[in-house]
Amino acid sequence: MSRYPGQEGAVPGALGYYDLGITPYFALQTDPRFSYCLYVPRTAPEGGYRLVVAVHGTARTAEAYRDAFAGFAEEHGALMLAPLFPAGIEGPGDLSGYKLLRSGGIAYDRLLLDMVAEVGARYPLRAGGFLLHGFSGGGHFAHRFLMAHPQHLAGVSIGAPGIVTLPDPTVDWWAGVRNFATIFGHPPDLSAISKVAVHLCVGAQDTETWEITLEPGDGWWMEGGAWQAHANRIARATRLAQALRDLGCAVRFDLVPGAAHDGAAMIPCVRDWMAGLIAGR
Repeated sequence: MSRYPGQEGAVPGALGYYDLGITPYFALQTDPRFSYCLYVPRTAPEGGYRLVVAVHGTARTAEAYRDAFAGFAEEHGALMLAPLFPAGIEGPGDLSGYKLLRSGGIAYDRLLLDMVAEVGARYPLRAGGFLLHGFSGGGHFAHRFLMAHPQHLAGVSIGAPGIVTLPDPTVDWWAGVRNFATIFGHPPDLSAISKVAVHLCVGAQDTETWEITLEPGDGWWMEGGAWQAHANRIARATRLAQALRDLGCAVRFDLVPGAAHDGAAMIPCVRDWMAGLIAGR
């Protein structure tokens, strides 16, 4: 007997057994170096599944995020997609290219959109954009994806990003968006960004800075991001939240009591925020 809800029973329609409930990792057809796994309730709600995407952090625990949202998917008629951006794609030692969306000649944001399109060709998805969550490295990806592709999002949950991009037109990417059009082919659509519901979450004890300290000469160092040199994740998330509020975004900020840098500890507030968004609260 499966330990996952919805995995038992007959297989409907033309979908195979492993296309429903928990799925294997599927190679992305446009670039098989990348893959994704799903959780798919066996009965699609009227109007289609709500698509929820969770992007892993540096440790690449994509399957754990998929599993953490399985019950949520059943309760809310959601299809859960967890992409995998393997380490080392850009060469030995590469851990962080995906966090910037564009790195080493790879458009990681476009890869996610390809995954969404591939899933949408196999399953009925509800119109209106998807919900996106990422913690730590995934939080890097999530808030930058908001700036690049707000038209694809109904909401974004940003968990403890170590180094943040602000919608600042006076400094270059990644610290700001001055050269955004050069990188992405279009300027940031601030009006569209303002319409996306935003959730930020960080542990109240997430004060370690050893992994995110920036100094001149570091690969991520930029003069425009110098304010982040010794700030912890709480300070950085707080500043990002204010910058997005200033654009007009509806922002919920959760400082999770007793939690340090722990993605699993954020899941309850992420699910609560998503449930409220789905319910129209």
